[in-house]
Amino acid sequence: MADVLSVINPATEALIQEVPVDDEAAVAQKFKQAKRAQPEWAALSLAERIKPILRFRELLIERVDVLATLLTSETGKPITQARNEILAVPGRIDFFVENAADVLAPERVYCEPAQALPGMGTLEEVIGYDPLGVIANISAWNYPYFVGGNVFIPALLMGNAVLYKPSEVAALTGGAIADLLHDAGIPKDVFMPVIGSGLTGAALLEQPIDGVFFTGSYATGQKIAVAAAPKLIRTQLELGGKDPAYVCPDANVAVAAAGLADGAFYNNGQSCCAVERIYVHADVYDEFLEAFMKTVKSFKLGDSTDPDTYLGPVSRKPQLDVLADQVADAVAKGAALRWGGERLDRPGWYFAPTVLTEVNHTMTVMQEESFGPVIGIQRVASDEEAVGLMQDTPYGLTAAVYGTDRERAIAILRQLKTGSAYWNCCDRVSPRLPWSGRGHSGLGATLSRAGISTFLQPRAWHLRAG
Repeated sequence: MADVLSVINPATEALIQEVPVDDEAAVAQKFKQAKRAQPEWAALSLAERIKPILRFRELLIERVDVLATLLTSETGKPITQARNEILAVPGRIDFFVENAADVLAPERVYCEPAQALPGMGTLEEVIGYDPLGVIANISAWNYPYFVGGNVFIPALLMGNAVLYKPSEVAALTGGAIADLLHDAGIPKDVFMPVIGSGLTGAALLEQPIDGVFFTGSYATGQKIAVAAAPKLIRTQLELGGKDPAYVCPDANVAVAAAGLADGAFYNNGQSCCAVERIYVHADVYDEFLEAFMKTVKSFKLGDSTDPDTYLGPVSRKPQLDVLADQVADAVAKGAALRWGGERLDRPGWYFAPTVLTEVNHTMTVMQEESFGPVIGIQRVASDEEAVGLMQDTPYGLTAAVYGTDRERAIAILRQLKTGSAYWNCCDRVSPRLPWSGRGHSGLGATLSRAGISTFLQPRAWHLRAG
């Protein structure tokens, strides 16, 4: 295991900072500290646990400029999008805080009258809820505030201790989140950052944790599931997607083109629920493509610190080869390259926003996750053809349909095995709705009340009065 982690600016390829890595001994020690601290944290009233979470909310807003600048420097996320991510977290915190008491409240499900025999008083049956204990939160780099906050905020509210491993790509932001929580009043042993790469994550999974919550690739999710299985612990996996969208012949083409261009290219396409495949009915295909291309060409690419920049560099250098290979494979098999298609000749890990048409499902760009600024658009002749193509994936995160007929859209979406379904929108997440995947897109759910209760385990209480 390396002693330090080198954090690189993807826009300049310059070293930002070297961060000490937690080795196996350090990870084990942090687990012991969290294990000791968790019962005292859980013993606090919910109101006492809410107080520092609300202070964390205030600090996010107060320090947004510094936090966004740091996030941009290590991930390349455009500064406006970095600010948007951070400033949206308070709304999620509000949801968690407003619903915590109801989720945590005991439920009396039965009350039996007193028995005739002496000493046999009234029997009550009550469902109570206990925290899991110490959980591992192995978070992602593409939305560290969103993805991490979806886990550690409700986990802390429900009385758990959190060992938080940020992605090595966003290690500095992970440290900043920990500092912010500690400044807000969360005890240091209750929320402990664990810094490092895959080896550090493996060391974390070796500890006798009570749950693991991971966001990342399907391949890594499989490894985590295998490591967690012998422990029989709560396991939640938010994995990848190859999210499709279909434009019906009755769609508002201008709305569909603008929405899907943003859905495909926001955050440089590095979103779990980014639109990765677009199917357009032949009746509106030409009109849609013209409007879509006009929108994509309007996106400003360049300096991530410029508030007007829409597209910055990709966050991980190896992804440049993945994107280039997908484009080359598509073109070799007959796709038309309408825009972009290559790494830009400039410092940093920039890949031109890329639009491919005349694509089909023999091409990797329509089958394998791109996670970058590349989109394939395929013409279809009917709803039935669109459904068949949208179903052709092992992933099941989101799917979108654009059209004026609500019932038609719902009928199409019902045939798809996805955790989220969109009508005339896409690439959208709400704290009020569960965020979940099917198939290779994961297990379990965050957000909604389900995403709060996942950090609890039920206890059956049989209570008879003496």
